[in-house]
Amino acid sequence: MNLLSDEEIEIRDMTRSFVRKEITPFAGEWDRTETVPLETVYRLGELGLFGVCVPSDWGGSGASFISYILVNEELAYGDAGVCNMVTATNSFCIKLRDFGTPEQLERFGRPVASGKEIACMLLTEPHTGSDAANIKTRAVRRGDCYVLDGTKSLITSGQSSKAAIVLAVTDPDAGKHGISAFMIRTSNPGYHVIRKERKLGHRANDTCQILLEGMEVPAGDMLGKPGEGLKVAFSGLESGRIAVAAQSLGVARAAFDAALSYAKEREAFGKKIFGHQAIAFMLAEMATNIEVARQMCMHAARLKQAKQRCLKEASMAKLFASRMCERVCSDAIQIHGGYGYVCDFPVEKYYRDQRVFQIYDGTNEIQKLVISREIANEQ
Repeated sequence: MNLLSDEEIEIRDMTRSFVRKEITPFAGEWDRTETVPLETVYRLGELGLFGVCVPSDWGGSGASFISYILVNEELAYGDAGVCNMVTATNSFCIKLRDFGTPEQLERFGRPVASGKEIACMLLTEPHTGSDAANIKTRAVRRGDCYVLDGTKSLITSGQSSKAAIVLAVTDPDAGKHGISAFMIRTSNPGYHVIRKERKLGHRANDTCQILLEGMEVPAGDMLGKPGEGLKVAFSGLESGRIAVAAQSLGVARAAFDAALSYAKEREAFGKKIFGHQAIAFMLAEMATNIEVARQMCMHAARLKQAKQRCLKEASMAKLFASRMCERVCSDAIQIHGGYGYVCDFPVEKYYRDQRVFQIYDGTNEIQKLVISREIANEQ
């Protein structure tokens, strides 16, 4: 029984078709060169995938949240690094949709949601991780502007983005309530890409350290109210975690498909290795775990789409799917034997790409903390 709408199926199949033709054949080379042609990413924008959940009035696709989750899964199947660029851009659009004024939506939202600009979020700093309330970047009011100074790290699309949301401290005495959000253009004076990080996986995208040095931002470009920065940053926590679960599904599916294909072709001891029970049972376990993760992911997505509380379900989906993905990718390497360890086959890339799913959008330890608090409150 198919529980997807016709629109959701159409968006999924459109994304899948693009991935098979324009991403999968080139993903290995992009991984080796640690880059992706931006024209390929912008073609995804032209398909409406930069603002999946943004109303068409503001240049987006106006599609459902489930459509967005399906897009994440299909893009990650092709290349997790490219998927992360698109996810970060969608996150920018969603926050602007929820907190922006009509004028801000017109100036910043429309170009991104309509596929003309890549966008990013400047939150993480070198000394902070999950402790976002401890950021040091400052925004000092001077007349009609704020002047931003600070360093941001591990910023997806930090170099290729045209627009960004920046979190900075506007009131040092107010603690977590003294942090505000600003919209900027990366062409503004004072925006410097210090370094493009070299990474274990997701090598196609540019993950950067950014220096903000005396950057002037008009006061009218504050997103939300003063002191609402963390509210902006953490809005849609469930959305991000369900999206990571979907990305985990995509990479796990790719690894499984590669392993199944190899098992049907490789011969050992006189027959295809799929004919050996040890391999067949391993693939059966992989397929089962992928299906469990899919059901958890889609259950959380349906709750989110119905505007139901789903913090626990989102964290559970992210926790299970990310750990499942590691197991599936490891088993895919095992099925390939020695060939799984070399770069001639894609499974070693999948294994590298999957590892960050247990880290970003809240580490898995944070997910366990959230889940434990939620189940305690259910009693």
